[in-house]
Amino acid sequence: MLKKAKEVAVLDDAHIGDIRGAFGTIKEGDVARRKNWWHRFRTLLAILGPGLIVMVGDNDAGAFSTYAQAGQNYGTTLLWTLALLIPVLYVNQEMVLRLGAVTGVGHARLILERFGKFWGAFSAIDLFVLNALTIVTEFIGITLALDFLGIPKLLGVAAAAALVMLAVSTGDFRKFERFSLVLVFGSLLLVPLLLMVHPPAAQIGRDFLIPGLPEGGKFSDVMLLIIGIVGTTVAPWQLFFQQSYVIDKRVTPRFISYERADLWLGIALVIIGAIAIIAVSAATFAGSPDFGNFQDAGAVASAIANTHGRLAGVLFAVTLLDASLIGAAAVSLSTAYAVADVLSLKHSLHRKPTDAKAFYAVYGLLIAGAAALVLIPGVPLGLLTNAVQTLAGVLLPSASVFLLLLCNDKAVLGPWVNSRITNLFTGVIVSVLVMLSIILTAAVMWPDISGQVITWILAGGSAAGAVVTVAAQFFGQRTRRDRVPADPAASKALRNHWRMPPLHQLKPLSLSATHRLWMGVLRAYLLVAVGMVIYKVFELATG
Repeated sequence: MLKKAKEVAVLDDAHIGDIRGAFGTIKEGDVARRKNWWHRFRTLLAILGPGLIVMVGDNDAGAFSTYAQAGQNYGTTLLWTLALLIPVLYVNQEMVLRLGAVTGVGHARLILERFGKFWGAFSAIDLFVLNALTIVTEFIGITLALDFLGIPKLLGVAAAAALVMLAVSTGDFRKFERFSLVLVFGSLLLVPLLLMVHPPAAQIGRDFLIPGLPEGGKFSDVMLLIIGIVGTTVAPWQLFFQQSYVIDKRVTPRFISYERADLWLGIALVIIGAIAIIAVSAATFAGSPDFGNFQDAGAVASAIANTHGRLAGVLFAVTLLDASLIGAAAVSLSTAYAVADVLSLKHSLHRKPTDAKAFYAVYGLLIAGAAALVLIPGVPLGLLTNAVQTLAGVLLPSASVFLLLLCNDKAVLGPWVNSRITNLFTGVIVSVLVMLSIILTAAVMWPDISGQVITWILAGGSAAGAVVTVAAQFFGQRTRRDRVPADPAASKALRNHWRMPPLHQLKPLSLSATHRLWMGVLRAYLLVAVGMVIYKVFELATG
């Protein structure tokens, strides 16, 4: 029997009720068996949304810039990085969708409750700052697209800001999801653009499947661009957004398998979009004097128009605009969810603005502030973009660490805790992300860092992290799953109905001495790294 709402950790009673997705409704308490493919397909249609939105939203203005730079400067030789990121994307986002469906509590609030006030405040504050800067980059993307399309900057930016604020503030979850999915399907305009440009398919396939480095490029520059691709494809805001959005959509453990399918569809779209941007940029600048001299996405749109016709340039600019809009909406929403979670405020798209004033105020102020900032003459927008990329790289490891710890917390996930294979894979990924973060921070402070130093940091640190991860799994104490009935049907029923109890009923989290030591090291690194980035940004801003 399902637990009553009061027996589970529900922070906002608007998170209990029917699932009202963009393409269908599932009644609260629906536990009927899906007997045929048509019934299962209708269920999937109702669940579709969180995975698609978070993944396509990640192909935002910053991603357009990073992928276009990879294509213009190095052709398609870095496509293989996207193939390596597919399992990383799935494992990270599958863990947060599982946390959302099982716990009913947002990511920031879980960190606060399970790891204390310092980490709770740190996660909320760093997310707020990073996301605020990220939203500025979304509006930079909007201005670049508007400039190419010949739309007045003031009018276009104001209209874009009004649109994304209006889409969220209807008090109707389904309307927002339909708006977002229109933008998701709008991103598919990259496919006809790819067909119009028709870069060599065999080379794309080879570079996607076989790792290699471009010839003639400075190794340190190539490595930093690879780190940029990782940072823009696996961003911290995604973790916070999907967990809260799954909760707001009222998805329960009964439908986790459908949500996983939604996530796979989103990953497919984000990879297709990334390949299209890199391949189109590579084909446009191949043999051109501008090859290797990336400026911005607007210049790429102009080059595409000059080389392949005005329509091709318009398609690129429209998809850039589309990506910036969905990115601005998703990143702002992840911030509003996290702030309201930590402060125990009402936070649901099922509520009207008059019923959740603070939640909608955070969202609106972020959009309005970013829009206003890009309209101010003389603001160092390029510096802000670099700051976003660097901060994202610095903060991503901490988000991944807490995600891994939460998904091994038996009091939080019960029978849904991570498997050993998931822990091994995620532990190795976290160690690599930490090394990439250190390299990115070092490159900001010492721009002339050599390729040899980068190689030693990456190889040595990642190997050490992998060894520690494997040793911890096989020789350390590991949290075990609750015992489940031997009968597979009974086991499945337990998992489908198990929900985290209210936060005040959870047993206190007991961390081992090793865990506390490494969290102390992580805290020291983050404080130093963030301080170094702030200093460097201030130094560059003041000349």
